[in-house]
Amino acid sequence: MKLEGRTIFPGQAQGFALVSKMGISFYGGVDPQTGVITEAGHDLEGQTIAGKVLVYPRGKGSTVGSYVLYRLKKNNCAPLAIVNAETETITAVGCIIAEIPCIDRVDLSQLHTGDRVSVDADQGILMG
Repeated sequence: MKLEGRTIFPGQAQGFALVSKMGISFYGGVDPQTGVITEAGHDLEGQTIAGKVLVYPRGKGSTVGSYVLYRLKKNNCAPLAIVNAETETITAVGCIIAEIPCIDRVDLSQLHTGDRVSVDADQGILMG
């Protein structure tokens, strides 16, 4: 499988996908010390984003979420890469300041939790 998208922040990563059908709010929805999704009722509640290729439609919530992504990176709990259908500014800024590879405009319907994927955000490509 080869999916093409748009580069938000360049870089490369390989790992297992963690896929959500819901938006993610990093501020209040993710523990910056552990990388665990804490938002009640979220389809990834209780799971860690640390060391995963995090796949979700788009972000939501406060602009402080950008800094939560930065804290996750500093705490070694950040995702390896982020893949979105549409990257909004909170996620984009967070990926830029935390230097997390990120692409969007990707057809997420072909991705499933546990898929082994490679993200080449330099080229805007996801391979699985």
